Order: sequence, then structure tokens, then C-alpha cells
Amino acid sequence: MTLPLGNDAAHQAFAAAMASGALHHAWLFAGPEGIGKATFARAAALRLFAQGAGADLPPGFDVPESDPQRKLIAAGSHPDYRELTRQPKEGDKTGLDLARSIPIAQVRALGPMFATRPSMSDRRVVIIDSVDDLERPGASNALLKNLEEPPQGTIFLLISHAPGRLLPTIRSRCRQLRFDPLGDATMTSVLEHLLPSADPAELTALVGVAHGSPGRALGFAGLDLAALDQALAVIAREGDPGNGRRVRLAKSLALKAAQKRYEAFLDRAPAFIAAHAAERQGERLRIALDGYDAARELAATARALTLDAQATVYEMAGIVARLAV
Repeated sequence: MTLPLGNDAAHQAFAAAMASGALHHAWLFAGPEGIGKATFARAAALRLFAQGAGADLPPGFDVPESDPQRKLIAAGSHPDYRELTRQPKEGDKTGLDLARSIPIAQVRALGPMFATRPSMSDRRVVIIDSVDDLERPGASNALLKNLEEPPQGTIFLLISHAPGRLLPTIRSRCRQLRFDPLGDATMTSVLEHLLPSADPAELTALVGVAHGSPGRALGFAGLDLAALDQALAVIAREGDPGNGRRVRLAKSLALKAAQKRYEAFLDRAPAFIAAHAAERQGERLRIALDGYDAARELAATARALTLDAQATVYEMAGIVARLAV
């Protein structure tokens, strides 16, 4: 399992805790969604199992492909490993329509495993991705009981995108590791690896819209964000005296099939204006800064109030058109 790039300090802190021989029983991996928290948790779990089984391992978190622990986890049959996530709704054949939360039944289903000793070594690992999704109060309280009276040898790795929303009693029983958004250079390296066929313009657009989250970038991949940037560039350079450019852009992003592109546009337009502001001075700078504030407010309002997409895009493109001075 390849360790995600970035957040070396968090990785090293967990590695040091593993090496100390006194690993805390509950960890909260906190940070924005899509930056590699769950990927690291799975790599750490595998490493813990391989170490516990006495495998001869290289430094870091690498585990050989031939390791039996790796094969058991990949097959979903490791007796000492559980991963709780939101499950597909009943009757959903695609597996894409997920339940809104992780119910108490999933937490209680850990009971039989906790009633016995670990099978493969002296350790077992439970990952909850994400703990934010636990049904409250039932599932949260059921987890809290396990954290208060941890089963022997059990390590809980809890993924949280918004730790402030968790029960304080859950947070207080965990050692927290902070994961931060990736820098642009690291993001570019990650995306070059994950999207080898993407052209440089598309990679640049994805980095700009992802806010340091590879997962978020992948969600926008294939949406031709570079074309959105080009449309904005034309409006910013030439304006839109006949309103035709804004109308075409608004209609194209209002289609149901364009929902993800529309969401990307709400992020990309304020960033586009900010980039222009960095190149301006005097009155032209003031116009750009005012436009940036207006664009950010419009994007936030559009999301909070679910504003009409076509009207929102038209208004946002009008703010961009003010740059043509």
C-alpha cells in the first residue's frame, strides 16, 4: 500500500508512537476531506499487523506484497480488522447511493470480535471512515463505550473531516493527528501520478479547484476545467457587452449533467479573480478585490441556499466581466 504524499509530520508522529511500544488505543486523524487520512490509516493498520506477526520489515510503513496480512486484508477476510463506513442503501444495485450515517448496528457488530483475543497477533485494528458519519446519539455512544473500556489489543483509527462536531468525550479519549491540505507542488506530483493522461492545463485547473485535496481533484477530473478557465479569461479580457457569453456559460452549467462542473465553477471563479488581482495596481486592483469579495460571497450563498444554477453562473460571470477595464 503506497503511503500518500504530504503530511510527513503526522506520519512520523504515528511511526514514533509505534516504535515506542506504548501505542495509544485510539487515534483521531483530523483534517479536510480527501487529503489521504484514510489511505494512511489503512497503511498503518497493515504495518501494525505485519509487525505484530513478527515479519521482517523495511523502515517506514512499507509491507511486502507477499505478506500474508496484506493478502488477508485485500481479500476482506482478516479476522482482526474491521472498517466501518457508510453502506449502500438497501436495494441500491450500483453501490453508489450510500446511507446518510453509520448506524448503531454496525458498531455493535464489532462485539463478537471484541469478545475473543486477536487471532493473528496481539493486535486488532478498527478504522471508522469517517467517525463524523456515526449516527447520533446511538452509534456515537456505542463507540464511546468501546473507547472508555478498550478491548485488549485493539487500536481505533478514526477519520474525521470536522473534529469539532464530534462528541467532546470521543475527542478526549483520542490522540489527535492533524493532516493539512497539500501544497501545490505536492498536489501536482500526486495528480501526475494518478492522472497520467491529463494535460498540463487540466492539472493546473484541478490543483486550483482542489484546495490541497487530491480526493477533491479526482472528483473534478475529466470535467474540462481548463475550458472553464478559458471562458472566464475571454470574459475578463473582452467583457460581455451583449451578454451572450454569460448566457451561454450559464446555460451550459445549469444542465443536470453539469452539476459537478457547476460546483467546480463556484470554486474556480473567485480564485480566477484573485489571480487577476495579484497582477493589478491602483483602481484596477480595487475593482478586482471588490470582485473577489463579491464572488466569494455569491459562491457561499449559492451553496448555502441552493440558488438557481443558471442565474448564479450568469451573475458570477458578470462579476468577472468587471475585470475588463
